[in-house]
Amino acid sequence: MFNKTFAKYYFIVLLMVMGFSVNTQGQVTNEDLMKSQEALMNEFRNLRHRLDVLEKTIDDVRWYDRVGDVAFIDKVFMAGPPPARQGSGTTLPEVNPIKFWSYVFIPKDIDPDRKYPLIVLPHGGVHSDFNTYYTHIIRELVAQQYIVVAPEYRGSTGYGRGHYELIDYGGLENNDTDVSRQYMIDNYPIVDKNRVGLMGWSHGGMISLMNAFERPRDYKCVFAGVPVSDLIFRIGYKRPNYEDFFSAPYHIGQRIDQNMEEYRRRSPVAHAGKLQVPLLIHTNTIDEDVHYLEVVNLINALKAENKRFEYEIFEDIPGGHSFDRMDHSQGREIRFKIYKFLEKHLDPPRKFRNLRDMERAAYRF
Repeated sequence: MFNKTFAKYYFIVLLMVMGFSVNTQGQVTNEDLMKSQEALMNEFRNLRHRLDVLEKTIDDVRWYDRVGDVAFIDKVFMAGPPPARQGSGTTLPEVNPIKFWSYVFIPKDIDPDRKYPLIVLPHGGVHSDFNTYYTHIIRELVAQQYIVVAPEYRGSTGYGRGHYELIDYGGLENNDTDVSRQYMIDNYPIVDKNRVGLMGWSHGGMISLMNAFERPRDYKCVFAGVPVSDLIFRIGYKRPNYEDFFSAPYHIGQRIDQNMEEYRRRSPVAHAGKLQVPLLIHTNTIDEDVHYLEVVNLINALKAENKRFEYEIFEDIPGGHSFDRMDHSQGREIRFKIYKFLEKHLDPPRKFRNLRDMERAAYRF
């Protein structure tokens, strides 16, 4: 029977679904409304992270289909520095090293008695992850007999809300990336510690730059594609909610106007004078994410420091921000040039003789 008591609770549930809260007398109050809305939003945030974990699990399986014919694939657990933002310091999670995963790709045709060059490949995105978007790049690197490690540094998605909120953009994520390099040297005798290169796009390009600037003795060369280069300049032309990623209480906790120096400290442009290793930079005039003028700021800063490096500003290449990761002929040709740069400094055992070699490795034809 649809009695009065049932009708009352049905109405209460309906109000809650619509975002309202009610008190014990069945009356909506502003205070309860705010609490209800916040609780609902928190549930949606938690659901988003749970879905990210599911997506990550599915994509991990796909790796074996996409590159399992040419590479041994592993996912290894390692530890980086403790969280950037400390609480009271009285609980172990606040002082313990954070834990994160890294992907490892090893060519199946290597000689276990030899040593091979290592590519450290951090993914892009303010909050993102390393996934099968990089399939063709991994196939191309493995074909040259590079070993690859790709860190899921703090702030990466697919590992729950706790890992997401450890984000330290331009800060300790750089340390996590270097931890993955050291892990490979310490645990894989086939890795040549004197032939380690950095390679990344967008945020991954920024991480590559920061590690090359801070640890020049550990890396032989760096490629930075469409790299985030100047956070102050960048936030100025992005949507206002972009800054929310950084000013969140679990991240920097302050907006640019409150602590401009902190944002500058996290920007490669502020460290240009530290460059000591060979560097190649690429950007595209129709990049819809990292505007090419932001990258030009970095190029000009390096020139002002009289640094020797290589760069290319591509004109209107289709794909915008992803232009040299695209599968069209222009994207393939540009990646071939990137590999030739890496080859000069890392001497991979199996070099691409021509573009056709690279295409067969990536696309299986």
